[in-house]
Amino acid sequence: MSPDLNSLPGADSTPSPTPPPPINSTRGTTASNSNGHYFPNGHHDGEKRPNILYVMADQLAAPLLKMYNPTSQILTPNLDALAAKSVQFDSAYCPSPLCGPSRMSMITGQLPMKIGAFDNAAQISSDIPTYAHYLRLKGYHTVLAGKMHFVGDQLHGYETRLTSDIYPGDFGWVPNWEEPETRLEWYHNASSVLQAGSCVRSNQLDYDEEVMYRSRQFLYDFVREGEEGRRPFALTVSLTHPHDPYTIEQKYWDLYENVDIDLPRVTIPQEDQDPHSKRLLKVCDLWDNPFSDEQIKRARRAYYGAVSYVDDCLGQLLTLLKQLKLDEDTIVIFSGDHGDMLGERGLWYKMSYFESSVRVPLLVSYPKRFEPRRVSQNVSTLDILPTMCDLVGTKPWALLPMDGRSLLPHLEGREGGHDEVFAEYTGEGTVRPLMMIRRGRWKYVTCPADGSQLFDLRADPLELRDLVKEGVVRTDEETKEVFEAFEREAREKWDFEGITKEVLHSQRKRRLVWGALTKGRFESWDYNPIDDGREKYIRSHIPLDDLERRARYPAVDEFGRETGSRIVTDQAGSHGQ
Repeated sequence: MSPDLNSLPGADSTPSPTPPPPINSTRGTTASNSNGHYFPNGHHDGEKRPNILYVMADQLAAPLLKMYNPTSQILTPNLDALAAKSVQFDSAYCPSPLCGPSRMSMITGQLPMKIGAFDNAAQISSDIPTYAHYLRLKGYHTVLAGKMHFVGDQLHGYETRLTSDIYPGDFGWVPNWEEPETRLEWYHNASSVLQAGSCVRSNQLDYDEEVMYRSRQFLYDFVREGEEGRRPFALTVSLTHPHDPYTIEQKYWDLYENVDIDLPRVTIPQEDQDPHSKRLLKVCDLWDNPFSDEQIKRARRAYYGAVSYVDDCLGQLLTLLKQLKLDEDTIVIFSGDHGDMLGERGLWYKMSYFESSVRVPLLVSYPKRFEPRRVSQNVSTLDILPTMCDLVGTKPWALLPMDGRSLLPHLEGREGGHDEVFAEYTGEGTVRPLMMIRRGRWKYVTCPADGSQLFDLRADPLELRDLVKEGVVRTDEETKEVFEAFEREAREKWDFEGITKEVLHSQRKRRLVWGALTKGRFESWDYNPIDDGREKYIRSHIPLDDLERRARYPAVDEFGRETGSRIVTDQAGSHGQ
Protein backbone atom coordinates (compact mmCIF):
# COMPACT_ATOMS: atom_id res chain seq x y z
CA MET A 1 0.00 0.00 0.00
CA SER A 2 1.08 3.57 -0.57
CA PRO A 3 2.57 5.42 2.40
CA ASP A 4 0.45 7.83 4.40
CA LEU A 5 1.63 11.13 2.97
CA ASN A 6 0.44 12.95 6.06
CA SER A 7 2.77 11.02 8.33
CA LEU A 8 5.88 11.95 6.37
CA PRO A 9 8.32 14.55 7.75
CA GLY A 10 6.93 18.04 7.74
CA ALA A 11 3.47 17.27 9.10
CA ASP A 12 2.35 19.35 12.04
CA SER A 13 2.87 17.47 15.27
CA THR A 14 3.52 20.27 17.74
CA PRO A 15 0.71 20.45 20.28
CA SER A 16 -1.04 23.80 20.29
CA PRO A 17 -1.59 25.82 23.45
CA THR A 18 -5.06 26.24 24.80
CA PRO A 19 -6.78 28.74 22.53
CA PRO A 20 -8.55 31.80 23.86
CA PRO A 21 -12.32 31.68 24.27
CA PRO A 22 -14.15 31.59 20.94
CA ILE A 23 -15.90 34.68 19.64
CA ASN A 24 -18.79 34.12 17.27
CA SER A 25 -18.23 37.20 15.15
CA THR A 26 -15.80 37.14 12.25
CA ARG A 27 -14.29 40.36 13.60
CA GLY A 28 -11.86 40.96 16.43
CA THR A 29 -10.93 37.32 16.96
CA THR A 30 -7.72 35.35 16.97
CA ALA A 31 -6.02 33.04 14.54
CA SER A 32 -3.14 30.64 14.83
CA ASN A 33 -0.37 29.40 12.65
CA SER A 34 0.49 25.72 12.32
CA ASN A 35 2.55 25.83 15.50
CA GLY A 36 -0.25 27.21 17.60
CA HIS A 37 1.03 30.80 17.84
CA TYR A 38 -1.85 33.25 17.85
CA PHE A 39 -2.12 36.36 15.75
CA PRO A 40 -4.64 39.12 16.44
CA ASN A 41 -7.56 39.72 14.11
CA GLY A 42 -7.02 36.70 11.91
CA HIS A 43 -3.77 37.87 10.30
CA HIS A 44 -0.95 35.39 9.76
CA ASP A 45 2.45 36.93 8.98
CA GLY A 46 0.78 39.36 6.56
CA GLU A 47 -0.50 36.50 4.39
CA LYS A 48 -3.99 36.78 2.94
CA ARG A 49 -5.65 33.38 2.99
CA PRO A 50 -8.22 32.26 0.43
CA ASN A 51 -11.79 31.64 1.49
CA ILE A 52 -13.23 28.15 1.02
CA LEU A 53 -16.72 27.36 -0.28
CA TYR A 54 -17.49 23.65 -0.05
CA VAL A 55 -20.80 22.66 -1.68
CA MET A 56 -22.16 19.17 -1.05
CA ALA A 57 -25.09 17.44 -2.72
CA ASP A 58 -26.87 14.44 -1.23
CA GLN A 59 -27.20 11.19 -3.19
CA LEU A 60 -25.71 12.62 -6.39
CA ALA A 61 -24.46 9.82 -8.66
CA ALA A 62 -21.33 10.81 -10.57
CA PRO A 63 -21.90 8.38 -13.49
CA LEU A 64 -25.14 10.19 -14.34
CA LEU A 65 -23.61 13.67 -14.69
CA LYS A 66 -22.68 15.18 -18.03
CA MET A 67 -19.17 16.07 -16.87
CA TYR A 68 -18.53 12.34 -16.44
CA ASN A 69 -20.94 10.98 -19.02
CA PRO A 70 -21.29 12.91 -22.32
CA THR A 71 -24.55 11.09 -23.11
CA SER A 72 -26.20 12.27 -19.89
CA GLN A 73 -29.63 13.82 -20.27
CA ILE A 74 -29.32 15.86 -17.06
CA LEU A 75 -29.05 19.63 -17.53
CA THR A 76 -26.28 21.02 -15.30
CA PRO A 77 -24.89 24.17 -16.98
CA ASN A 78 -23.42 25.64 -13.80
CA LEU A 79 -21.74 22.41 -12.75
CA ASP A 80 -20.35 21.94 -16.27
CA ALA A 81 -18.98 25.49 -16.28
CA LEU A 82 -17.38 24.98 -12.87
CA ALA A 83 -15.85 21.67 -14.03
CA ALA A 84 -14.31 23.44 -17.04
CA LYS A 85 -12.21 25.61 -14.72
CA SER A 86 -11.57 22.98 -12.04
CA VAL A 87 -9.40 20.01 -11.31
CA GLN A 88 -11.98 17.30 -11.99
CA PHE A 89 -11.62 13.90 -10.35
CA ASP A 90 -13.10 11.23 -12.61
CA SER A 91 -12.84 8.36 -10.14
CA ALA A 92 -13.76 9.77 -6.72
CA TYR A 93 -15.50 7.59 -4.15
CA CYS A 94 -17.24 7.98 -0.82
CA PRO A 95 -15.84 6.09 2.20
CA SER A 96 -19.24 4.51 2.91
CA PRO A 97 -22.38 4.40 0.72
CA LEU A 98 -24.66 5.84 3.41
CA CYS A 99 -25.25 9.46 4.47
CA GLY A 100 -24.04 9.52 8.07
CA PRO A 101 -20.94 7.29 7.91
CA SER A 102 -19.80 8.90 4.66
CA ARG A 103 -20.05 12.40 6.10
CA MET A 104 -18.43 11.52 9.42
CA SER A 105 -15.51 9.98 7.54
CA MET A 106 -15.31 12.91 5.15
CA ILE A 107 -15.07 15.55 7.89
CA THR A 108 -12.53 13.52 9.93
CA GLY A 109 -10.45 11.92 7.17
CA GLN A 110 -10.83 8.57 8.94
CA LEU A 111 -12.61 5.40 7.85
CA PRO A 112 -15.94 4.64 9.56
CA MET A 113 -14.75 1.71 11.68
CA LYS A 114 -11.99 3.80 13.29
CA ILE A 115 -14.42 6.44 14.51
CA GLY A 116 -17.48 4.29 15.23
CA ALA A 117 -19.53 5.70 12.31
CA PHE A 118 -21.42 2.44 11.81
CA ASP A 119 -24.72 3.77 10.46
CA ASN A 120 -27.01 6.82 10.30
CA ALA A 121 -27.66 6.76 14.06
CA ALA A 122 -24.03 6.49 15.13
CA GLN A 123 -22.41 9.11 17.31
CA ILE A 124 -18.76 9.97 16.77
CA SER A 125 -16.72 11.35 19.63
CA SER A 126 -16.28 15.11 19.97
CA ASP A 127 -12.54 14.67 20.47
CA ILE A 128 -11.99 13.45 16.88
CA PRO A 129 -10.50 16.33 14.85
CA THR A 130 -12.36 17.45 11.74
CA TYR A 131 -11.36 19.76 8.93
CA ALA A 132 -13.34 22.45 10.78
CA HIS A 133 -10.97 22.14 13.76
CA TYR A 134 -7.85 22.37 11.59
CA LEU A 135 -9.17 25.37 9.69
CA ARG A 136 -10.18 27.16 12.90
CA LEU A 137 -6.65 26.72 14.18
CA LYS A 138 -5.50 28.52 11.03
CA GLY A 139 -7.75 31.49 11.70
CA TYR A 140 -10.75 30.51 9.60
CA HIS A 141 -14.36 31.16 10.50
CA THR A 142 -15.82 27.68 9.94
CA VAL A 143 -19.50 27.77 9.01
CA LEU A 144 -22.02 25.03 8.23
CA ALA A 145 -25.31 25.49 6.43
CA GLY A 146 -27.36 22.38 5.80
CA LYS A 147 -27.34 18.67 6.37
CA MET A 148 -24.49 16.82 8.06
CA HIS A 149 -26.24 13.98 9.94
CA PHE A 150 -24.50 14.63 13.25
CA VAL A 151 -25.79 12.60 16.20
CA GLY A 152 -25.38 14.19 19.62
CA ASP A 153 -22.72 16.89 19.13
CA GLN A 154 -24.12 19.17 16.43
CA LEU A 155 -20.99 21.22 15.68
CA HIS A 156 -17.84 19.06 15.54
CA GLY A 157 -15.57 22.04 15.07
CA TYR A 158 -17.86 24.37 13.11
CA GLU A 159 -17.88 27.70 14.88
CA THR A 160 -21.19 28.76 13.38
CA ARG A 161 -24.08 26.61 12.22
CA LEU A 162 -26.66 28.51 10.20
CA THR A 163 -29.47 25.92 10.06
CA SER A 164 -30.73 22.85 11.83
CA ASP A 165 -30.37 19.46 10.16
CA ILE A 166 -33.14 18.00 8.04
CA TYR A 167 -32.83 14.62 9.82
CA PRO A 168 -32.89 13.86 13.55
CA GLY A 169 -29.62 13.87 15.47
CA ASP A 170 -30.50 10.95 17.74
CA PHE A 171 -30.51 7.14 17.97
CA GLY A 172 -33.87 6.66 16.26
CA TRP A 173 -32.43 4.99 13.14
CA VAL A 174 -30.35 2.16 14.60
CA PRO A 175 -30.27 -1.00 12.40
CA ASN A 176 -30.69 -4.41 13.98
CA TRP A 177 -28.42 -7.09 12.54
CA GLU A 178 -29.90 -9.60 14.95
CA GLU A 179 -33.25 -9.49 13.15
CA PRO A 180 -32.22 -9.17 9.49
CA GLU A 181 -35.62 -10.21 8.14
CA THR A 182 -37.44 -7.42 9.99
CA ARG A 183 -38.02 -4.25 7.97
CA LEU A 184 -37.82 -1.24 10.27
CA GLU A 185 -40.36 1.48 9.53
CA TRP A 186 -37.79 4.12 8.60
CA TYR A 187 -36.03 2.02 5.93
CA HIS A 188 -36.27 3.10 2.32
CA ASN A 189 -39.27 1.65 0.52
CA ALA A 190 -40.90 1.60 -2.90
CA SER A 191 -42.98 4.74 -2.31
CA SER A 192 -40.30 7.07 -3.67
CA VAL A 193 -40.60 5.38 -7.07
CA LEU A 194 -44.34 4.67 -7.01
CA GLN A 195 -45.20 8.26 -6.07
CA ALA A 196 -42.58 9.99 -8.23
CA GLY A 197 -43.53 13.20 -9.99
CA SER A 198 -43.80 16.97 -9.63
CA CYS A 199 -44.88 18.79 -6.49
CA VAL A 200 -45.79 22.28 -5.39
CA ARG A 201 -43.78 21.95 -2.19
CA SER A 202 -41.80 19.38 -0.24
CA ASN A 203 -39.89 19.13 3.02
CA GLN A 204 -36.68 19.03 1.05
CA LEU A 205 -37.49 22.22 -0.87
CA ASP A 206 -38.33 23.93 2.43
CA TYR A 207 -34.99 22.84 3.79
CA ASP A 208 -32.71 23.64 0.88
CA GLU A 209 -34.25 27.05 0.35
CA GLU A 210 -33.51 27.88 3.98
CA VAL A 211 -29.97 26.59 3.51
CA MET A 212 -29.53 28.79 0.46
CA TYR A 213 -31.03 31.87 2.14
CA ARG A 214 -28.80 31.50 5.20
CA SER A 215 -25.72 30.87 3.05
CA ARG A 216 -26.33 33.91 0.88
CA GLN A 217 -26.99 36.06 3.92
CA PHE A 218 -23.75 34.90 5.51
CA LEU A 219 -21.83 35.97 2.41
CA TYR A 220 -23.63 39.34 2.31
CA ASP A 221 -22.79 39.94 5.97
CA PHE A 222 -19.21 38.82 5.46
CA VAL A 223 -18.46 41.25 2.66
CA ARG A 224 -20.23 44.21 4.29
CA GLU A 225 -18.03 43.83 7.34
CA GLY A 226 -15.02 45.29 5.57
CA GLU A 227 -11.60 43.73 5.23
CA GLU A 228 -9.94 45.12 8.35
CA GLY A 229 -9.76 42.45 11.04
CA ARG A 230 -11.84 40.01 9.02
CA ARG A 231 -11.05 36.32 9.07
CA PRO A 232 -11.35 34.21 5.91
CA PHE A 233 -14.36 31.92 5.85
CA ALA A 234 -14.69 28.19 5.27
CA LEU A 235 -18.37 27.82 4.42
CA THR A 236 -19.85 24.35 3.90
CA VAL A 237 -23.20 24.41 2.08
CA SER A 238 -24.79 20.96 2.27
CA LEU A 239 -27.97 20.50 0.23
CA THR A 240 -30.37 17.59 0.70
CA HIS A 241 -31.33 17.30 -2.99
CA PRO A 242 -31.38 15.16 -5.10
CA HIS A 243 -32.00 12.62 -2.30
CA ASP A 244 -35.28 10.75 -2.65
CA PRO A 245 -38.29 11.00 -2.48
CA TYR A 246 -38.24 11.58 -6.21
CA THR A 247 -40.25 14.77 -6.45
CA ILE A 248 -39.41 18.28 -7.53
CA GLU A 249 -41.31 21.48 -8.24
CA GLN A 250 -42.88 21.98 -11.66
CA LYS A 251 -40.21 24.36 -12.92
CA TYR A 252 -37.55 21.64 -12.83
CA TRP A 253 -39.89 18.82 -13.81
CA ASP A 254 -40.77 20.77 -16.96
CA LEU A 255 -37.11 20.97 -18.01
CA TYR A 256 -37.52 17.37 -19.16
CA GLU A 257 -40.99 17.68 -20.70
CA ASN A 258 -39.99 16.47 -24.17
CA VAL A 259 -37.14 14.19 -23.12
CA ASP A 260 -37.48 10.44 -23.56
CA ILE A 261 -35.88 9.57 -20.23
CA ASP A 262 -33.31 6.81 -20.53
CA LEU A 263 -34.07 3.52 -18.83
CA PRO A 264 -31.33 1.85 -16.75
CA ARG A 265 -28.64 0.24 -18.89
CA VAL A 266 -28.26 -2.90 -16.75
CA THR A 267 -31.12 -5.21 -15.81
CA ILE A 268 -30.46 -8.27 -13.64
CA PRO A 269 -33.17 -10.77 -12.69
CA GLN A 270 -33.78 -11.12 -8.96
CA GLU A 271 -32.57 -14.70 -8.84
CA ASP A 272 -29.23 -13.73 -10.42
CA GLN A 273 -28.46 -10.92 -7.99
CA ASP A 274 -25.54 -11.21 -5.57
CA PRO A 275 -26.44 -11.88 -1.90
CA HIS A 276 -26.08 -8.30 -0.75
CA SER A 277 -28.21 -6.95 -3.60
CA LYS A 278 -30.92 -9.49 -2.76
CA ARG A 279 -30.99 -8.25 0.82
CA LEU A 280 -31.15 -4.63 -0.35
CA LEU A 281 -34.15 -5.40 -2.53
CA LYS A 282 -35.90 -6.87 0.50
CA VAL A 283 -34.81 -4.14 2.90
CA CYS A 284 -36.12 -1.48 0.52
CA ASP A 285 -39.38 -3.38 -0.08
CA LEU A 286 -38.52 -3.87 -3.76
CA TRP A 287 -38.45 -7.68 -3.83
CA ASP A 288 -41.19 -9.07 -6.06
CA ASN A 289 -42.33 -5.48 -6.58
CA PRO A 290 -41.31 -4.66 -10.16
CA PHE A 291 -41.81 -1.20 -11.64
CA SER A 292 -43.13 -0.42 -15.08
CA ASP A 293 -40.95 1.45 -17.56
CA GLU A 294 -43.18 4.49 -17.08
CA GLN A 295 -42.74 4.43 -13.29
CA ILE A 296 -38.98 4.16 -13.67
CA LYS A 297 -38.90 7.05 -16.13
CA ARG A 298 -40.98 9.25 -13.83
CA ALA A 299 -38.64 8.57 -10.90
CA ARG A 300 -35.58 9.26 -13.01
CA ARG A 301 -37.15 12.41 -14.46
CA ALA A 302 -37.86 13.75 -10.97
CA TYR A 303 -34.28 12.92 -9.95
CA TYR A 304 -32.97 14.72 -13.04
CA GLY A 305 -35.05 17.75 -12.07
CA ALA A 306 -33.68 17.63 -8.52
CA VAL A 307 -30.13 17.54 -9.90
CA SER A 308 -30.94 20.59 -12.03
CA TYR A 309 -32.23 22.25 -8.85
CA VAL A 310 -28.88 21.57 -7.16
CA ASP A 311 -27.15 22.98 -10.23
CA ASP A 312 -29.27 26.13 -9.94
CA CYS A 313 -28.30 26.49 -6.26
CA LEU A 314 -24.63 26.11 -7.15
CA GLY A 315 -25.04 28.76 -9.85
CA GLN A 316 -26.57 31.17 -7.35
CA LEU A 317 -23.62 30.77 -5.00
CA LEU A 318 -21.02 31.17 -7.75
CA THR A 319 -22.80 34.25 -9.13
CA LEU A 320 -22.92 35.75 -5.66
CA LEU A 321 -19.20 35.19 -5.12
CA LYS A 322 -18.57 37.12 -8.32
CA GLN A 323 -20.97 39.93 -7.43
CA LEU A 324 -19.26 40.31 -4.07
CA LYS A 325 -15.81 40.23 -5.70
CA LEU A 326 -14.90 37.15 -3.69
CA ASP A 327 -14.60 34.74 -6.62
CA GLU A 328 -10.86 35.15 -7.25
CA ASP A 329 -9.98 34.64 -3.60
CA THR A 330 -12.26 31.68 -2.87
CA ILE A 331 -11.45 28.02 -3.37
CA VAL A 332 -14.58 26.20 -4.52
CA ILE A 333 -14.97 22.48 -3.77
CA PHE A 334 -17.96 20.49 -4.98
CA SER A 335 -18.77 16.90 -4.02
CA GLY A 336 -21.42 14.59 -2.57
CA ASP A 337 -21.88 12.02 0.16
CA HIS A 338 -22.77 9.02 -2.09
CA GLY A 339 -24.77 8.22 -5.21
CA ASP A 340 -28.06 6.62 -6.22
CA MET A 341 -28.51 3.43 -8.25
CA LEU A 342 -31.68 4.89 -9.79
CA GLY A 343 -32.85 1.54 -11.14
CA GLU A 344 -29.53 0.22 -12.42
CA ARG A 345 -29.36 -3.55 -11.81
CA GLY A 346 -32.89 -3.25 -10.41
CA LEU A 347 -31.49 -1.39 -7.36
CA TRP A 348 -32.48 2.01 -6.00
CA TYR A 349 -30.94 4.41 -3.50
CA LYS A 350 -27.45 3.55 -2.20
CA MET A 351 -25.95 1.05 0.31
CA SER A 352 -23.92 -0.91 -2.26
CA TYR A 353 -20.50 -0.61 -3.89
CA PHE A 354 -21.70 -0.47 -7.49
CA GLU A 355 -20.54 2.65 -9.28
CA SER A 356 -23.78 4.65 -9.24
CA SER A 357 -24.05 4.14 -5.48
CA VAL A 358 -20.47 4.73 -4.37
CA ARG A 359 -18.87 7.09 -6.93
CA VAL A 360 -19.31 10.80 -6.31
CA PRO A 361 -18.46 14.02 -8.13
CA LEU A 362 -15.39 15.88 -6.92
CA LEU A 363 -14.19 19.25 -8.22
CA VAL A 364 -11.61 21.67 -6.83
CA SER A 365 -11.59 25.09 -8.46
CA TYR A 366 -8.94 27.71 -7.71
CA PRO A 367 -7.71 28.91 -11.12
CA LYS A 368 -5.12 31.32 -9.75
CA ARG A 369 -3.23 28.30 -8.38
CA PHE A 370 -4.42 25.16 -10.21
CA GLU A 371 -4.77 24.71 -13.95
CA PRO A 372 -7.98 22.93 -15.00
CA ARG A 373 -7.33 19.24 -15.62
CA ARG A 374 -8.91 15.83 -15.24
CA VAL A 375 -7.55 13.24 -12.82
CA SER A 376 -8.18 9.57 -13.56
CA GLN A 377 -6.69 8.04 -10.40
CA ASN A 378 -8.92 6.69 -7.64
CA VAL A 379 -9.41 9.14 -4.77
CA SER A 380 -11.83 9.52 -1.87
CA THR A 381 -13.73 12.23 -0.06
CA LEU A 382 -11.62 11.05 2.90
CA ASP A 383 -8.90 13.07 1.18
CA ILE A 384 -10.72 16.38 1.61
CA LEU A 385 -9.43 17.04 5.15
CA PRO A 386 -5.69 16.69 4.39
CA THR A 387 -6.23 18.56 1.12
CA MET A 388 -7.90 21.50 2.87
CA CYS A 389 -5.01 21.54 5.31
CA ASP A 390 -2.53 21.75 2.44
CA LEU A 391 -4.53 24.52 0.79
CA VAL A 392 -4.31 26.73 3.89
CA GLY A 393 -0.71 25.91 4.77
CA THR A 394 -0.93 23.33 7.53
CA LYS A 395 -0.88 19.54 7.97
CA PRO A 396 -2.91 17.05 9.99
CA TRP A 397 -1.02 16.22 13.16
CA ALA A 398 1.26 13.29 12.39
CA LEU A 399 0.70 11.63 15.77
CA LEU A 400 -3.06 11.37 15.20
CA PRO A 401 -4.81 8.80 12.97
CA MET A 402 -5.48 9.80 9.35
CA ASP A 403 -6.70 7.64 6.47
CA GLY A 404 -7.16 10.42 3.92
CA ARG A 405 -4.27 11.61 1.77
CA SER A 406 -3.76 15.03 0.30
CA LEU A 407 -4.88 15.58 -3.28
CA LEU A 408 -2.26 18.31 -3.73
CA PRO A 409 -0.06 16.25 -6.10
CA HIS A 410 -3.10 15.67 -8.30
CA LEU A 411 -4.13 19.33 -8.08
CA GLU A 412 -0.66 20.44 -9.13
CA GLY A 413 -0.41 17.85 -11.90
CA ARG A 414 2.75 16.23 -10.58
CA GLU A 415 3.85 12.73 -9.67
CA GLY A 416 3.16 11.23 -6.26
CA GLY A 417 -0.61 11.25 -6.22
CA HIS A 418 -2.29 8.14 -4.85
CA ASP A 419 -4.58 5.77 -6.75
CA GLU A 420 -6.49 3.76 -4.16
CA VAL A 421 -9.64 3.95 -2.07
CA PHE A 422 -10.91 2.00 0.93
CA ALA A 423 -14.56 1.97 1.94
CA GLU A 424 -16.48 0.37 4.80
CA TYR A 425 -20.18 -0.33 5.30
CA THR A 426 -22.06 -1.67 8.33
CA GLY A 427 -25.51 -0.11 7.88
CA GLU A 428 -28.87 -1.56 6.90
CA GLY A 429 -28.97 -4.20 4.19
CA THR A 430 -25.93 -6.08 5.37
CA VAL A 431 -25.47 -8.43 8.32
CA ARG A 432 -21.68 -8.35 8.48
CA PRO A 433 -19.01 -5.76 7.60
CA LEU A 434 -18.98 -5.05 3.86
CA MET A 435 -15.66 -3.63 2.63
CA MET A 436 -14.25 -2.33 -0.65
CA ILE A 437 -10.79 -1.71 -2.07
CA ARG A 438 -10.53 0.27 -5.31
CA ARG A 439 -7.03 0.38 -6.77
CA GLY A 440 -5.98 1.02 -10.35
CA ARG A 441 -8.36 -0.85 -12.65
CA TRP A 442 -9.67 -3.17 -9.94
CA LYS A 443 -12.60 -3.04 -7.55
CA TYR A 444 -12.63 -5.67 -4.81
CA VAL A 445 -15.61 -6.15 -2.47
CA THR A 446 -15.75 -8.58 0.43
CA CYS A 447 -18.13 -9.54 3.25
CA PRO A 448 -17.95 -12.62 5.53
CA ALA A 449 -21.64 -13.28 4.94
CA ASP A 450 -21.48 -12.99 1.15
CA GLY A 451 -17.97 -13.88 -0.03
CA SER A 452 -15.91 -11.69 -2.35
CA GLN A 453 -16.32 -9.98 -5.71
CA LEU A 454 -13.73 -8.67 -8.16
CA PHE A 455 -14.37 -6.35 -11.11
CA ASP A 456 -11.99 -5.03 -13.75
CA LEU A 457 -13.53 -1.61 -14.36
CA ARG A 458 -11.24 -0.80 -17.25
CA ALA A 459 -12.57 -3.73 -19.27
CA ASP A 460 -16.00 -3.85 -17.63
CA PRO A 461 -17.19 -0.36 -16.59
CA LEU A 462 -20.79 -1.54 -16.12
CA GLU A 463 -19.68 -4.23 -13.63
CA LEU A 464 -21.36 -7.02 -15.54
CA ARG A 465 -18.64 -9.60 -14.87
CA ASP A 466 -17.86 -10.64 -11.32
CA LEU A 467 -14.56 -12.41 -11.92
CA VAL A 468 -15.01 -14.46 -8.74
CA LYS A 469 -18.49 -15.69 -9.70
CA GLU A 470 -17.34 -16.47 -13.25
CA GLY A 471 -14.32 -18.43 -12.01
CA VAL A 472 -11.77 -16.21 -13.78
CA VAL A 473 -9.84 -15.87 -10.51
CA ARG A 474 -9.12 -19.59 -10.78
CA THR A 475 -8.36 -19.89 -14.50
CA ASP A 476 -6.42 -16.70 -15.31
CA GLU A 477 -3.07 -16.47 -13.55
CA GLU A 478 -2.82 -12.66 -13.48
CA THR A 479 -6.36 -12.27 -12.15
CA LYS A 480 -5.74 -15.02 -9.61
CA GLU A 481 -2.67 -13.21 -8.26
CA VAL A 482 -4.56 -9.93 -8.02
CA PHE A 483 -7.49 -11.54 -6.24
CA GLU A 484 -5.38 -13.47 -3.76
CA ALA A 485 -3.42 -10.31 -2.94
CA PHE A 486 -6.68 -8.48 -2.23
CA GLU A 487 -7.90 -11.35 -0.05
CA ARG A 488 -4.69 -11.26 2.01
CA GLU A 489 -4.83 -7.49 2.28
CA ALA A 490 -8.43 -7.54 3.47
CA ARG A 491 -7.69 -10.11 6.17
CA GLU A 492 -4.73 -8.05 7.37
CA LYS A 493 -6.57 -4.73 7.30
CA TRP A 494 -9.92 -5.72 8.81
CA ASP A 495 -10.71 -7.88 11.83
CA PHE A 496 -14.13 -8.91 10.53
CA GLU A 497 -15.11 -10.86 13.63
CA GLY A 498 -14.02 -8.07 15.94
CA ILE A 499 -15.82 -5.41 13.90
CA THR A 500 -18.99 -7.53 13.89
CA LYS A 501 -18.94 -7.80 17.68
CA GLU A 502 -18.34 -4.05 18.00
CA VAL A 503 -21.21 -3.19 15.66
CA LEU A 504 -23.63 -5.54 17.43
CA HIS A 505 -22.57 -4.15 20.82
CA SER A 506 -23.11 -0.59 19.61
CA GLN A 507 -26.51 -1.42 18.12
CA ARG A 508 -27.68 -3.04 21.37
CA LYS A 509 -26.59 -0.09 23.50
CA ARG A 510 -28.23 2.47 21.27
CA ARG A 511 -31.48 0.53 20.93
CA LEU A 512 -31.76 0.29 24.71
CA VAL A 513 -30.94 3.97 25.26
CA TRP A 514 -33.31 5.10 22.52
CA GLY A 515 -36.12 2.99 23.92
CA ALA A 516 -35.67 4.69 27.28
CA LEU A 517 -35.38 8.21 25.86
CA THR A 518 -38.69 7.89 24.04
CA LYS A 519 -40.53 7.25 27.33
CA GLY A 520 -41.75 10.25 29.27
CA ARG A 521 -40.56 13.75 28.34
CA PHE A 522 -38.50 13.74 25.13
CA GLU A 523 -35.45 16.02 24.99
CA SER A 524 -34.31 16.68 21.43
CA TRP A 525 -30.62 16.68 20.51
CA ASP A 526 -31.30 18.49 17.25
CA TYR A 527 -29.53 21.78 16.58
CA ASN A 528 -31.58 24.94 17.04
CA PRO A 529 -29.89 27.83 15.20
CA ILE A 530 -29.92 31.24 16.83
CA ASP A 531 -32.23 33.61 14.98
CA ASP A 532 -32.63 36.60 17.26
CA GLY A 533 -34.67 39.37 15.67
CA ARG A 534 -33.29 41.78 18.27
CA GLU A 535 -29.87 41.55 16.60
CA LYS A 536 -30.98 42.08 12.99
CA TYR A 537 -31.73 45.06 10.76
CA ILE A 538 -31.70 48.46 12.57
CA ARG A 539 -31.56 48.38 16.37
CA SER A 540 -30.80 51.11 18.89
CA HIS A 541 -28.02 49.23 20.66
CA ILE A 542 -26.06 48.42 17.46
CA PRO A 543 -23.30 50.98 16.75
CA LEU A 544 -24.27 53.21 13.86
CA ASP A 545 -20.98 52.56 12.10
CA ASP A 546 -21.92 48.89 11.97
CA LEU A 547 -25.39 49.76 10.74
CA GLU A 548 -23.88 51.90 8.00
CA ARG A 549 -21.84 48.92 6.78
CA ARG A 550 -25.05 46.95 6.47
CA ALA A 551 -27.00 49.79 4.85
CA ARG A 552 -25.65 49.30 1.36
CA TYR A 553 -23.15 47.15 -0.48
CA PRO A 554 -21.04 48.26 -2.16
CA ALA A 555 -20.73 51.51 -0.24
CA VAL A 556 -20.47 54.74 -2.20
CA ASP A 557 -18.89 58.15 -1.72
CA GLU A 558 -20.71 61.47 -1.77
CA PHE A 559 -20.90 61.28 -5.58
CA GLY A 560 -22.31 57.76 -5.70
CA ARG A 561 -19.02 56.12 -6.71
CA GLU A 562 -18.44 52.61 -5.34
CA THR A 563 -15.95 52.25 -2.50
CA GLY A 564 -16.38 48.55 -1.75
CA SER A 565 -16.99 48.03 1.95
CA ARG A 566 -15.29 51.31 3.01
CA ILE A 567 -17.58 54.03 4.30
CA VAL A 568 -16.02 57.34 3.31
CA THR A 569 -19.01 59.67 3.65
CA ASP A 570 -20.37 60.66 7.03
CA GLN A 571 -23.96 59.74 7.54
CA ALA A 572 -26.16 61.16 10.26
CA GLY A 573 -25.17 59.56 13.53
CA SER A 574 -22.20 57.66 12.09
CA HIS A 575 -18.47 57.94 12.78
CA GLY A 576 -19.03 58.75 16.43
CA GLN A 577 -21.46 61.61 15.87
